[in-house]
Amino acid sequence: MTGLDIGSKTIKIVEIQKQGAGYSLSASGIVGFTGNSVEKVTSDKELSALSQIIKKLHAEAGIVSRDVAISIPEQSAFTRTVAFPLLNDAEIASAVRWELEQYIPIPAKDAISQHVILERDETTSPPQVVVLLVAAPRVLVEKYTKIVTLAGLNPIAVETELIAITRALAPVDRTALLVDIGANSTAIAITKNGQLTFSRAIPIGGEAFTRAVAQGLRITPVQAEEYKKTYGFIPTQLEGKVKTALNPVLRLVVDEIKKAIGFYESEQKGEAPTSVLISGGGSGAPQIINELTEMLGIEVSIANPFGKITLDAETAKKLAPYAPLYSVAVGLALREQ
Repeated sequence: MTGLDIGSKTIKIVEIQKQGAGYSLSASGIVGFTGNSVEKVTSDKELSALSQIIKKLHAEAGIVSRDVAISIPEQSAFTRTVAFPLLNDAEIASAVRWELEQYIPIPAKDAISQHVILERDETTSPPQVVVLLVAAPRVLVEKYTKIVTLAGLNPIAVETELIAITRALAPVDRTALLVDIGANSTAIAITKNGQLTFSRAIPIGGEAFTRAVAQGLRITPVQAEEYKKTYGFIPTQLEGKVKTALNPVLRLVVDEIKKAIGFYESEQKGEAPTSVLISGGGSGAPQIINELTEMLGIEVSIANPFGKITLDAETAKKLAPYAPLYSVAVGLALREQ
């Protein structure tokens, strides 16, 4: 299976194959681009330019399959956990279809939706079925599939970034928090026993951190990006000026994480996460782990998207600097057809 993650600043592709009970990596590739993200693309010329980048990446990475699973950004989707009476699968599908507009802010005819049954709980009064409902604007899904088709590929599945990330990263034996820091936004997920049970996207990402450094140190955005990557949250570097500039932005992210945990515990009666895994380009800032652990009071670690995939030593070494960027693409590639 091949996963294609079209981010706002980078495009990642991963092809894996089943190997016994596990998986092995067949090929992978990543490329940066400077154009508009898919949501902001309006002209056929831009669509075509983006599709050519994807086509070239597919070829240069040595991907064999033309069938790809793709993702849409979390901030463009509507994800809700909904409780229904103890219905059978067909009745749940019907209920979701009829009640969809209660849960999403756009007309049902303008949306593409999916649902997953998370659990059947007969101990509650009355007994209930908990369902994860995901919907996205039809026009956006069609734009993504058009770009991929123009690249000569066949989009066989579309899902949200956090569903893919959960598949790649979520531990199967506990409640965990997944935080993916992208260029323009941060996606927050709470997973229980390997299943997505709560999601939220906030419009704060790597670029917000870079802007904070540029303004705080009165340097150019290009310099600020380098300072962020080199010095990050190290208090002894540059008299701690980079850390001082970054901290207020990280605190905003932490506040949203705490709100998400609070909502999950109070509204969904879920258990508090016992660990936090971070991924995405923003997770590479030096000592961000220490800072997050201190602010959250929960153990934080950098995710390894390739944890469920067999890699040879040389490939693992080559991918190591970019590994956190691959969470979505790996999760899509792990999708069972």
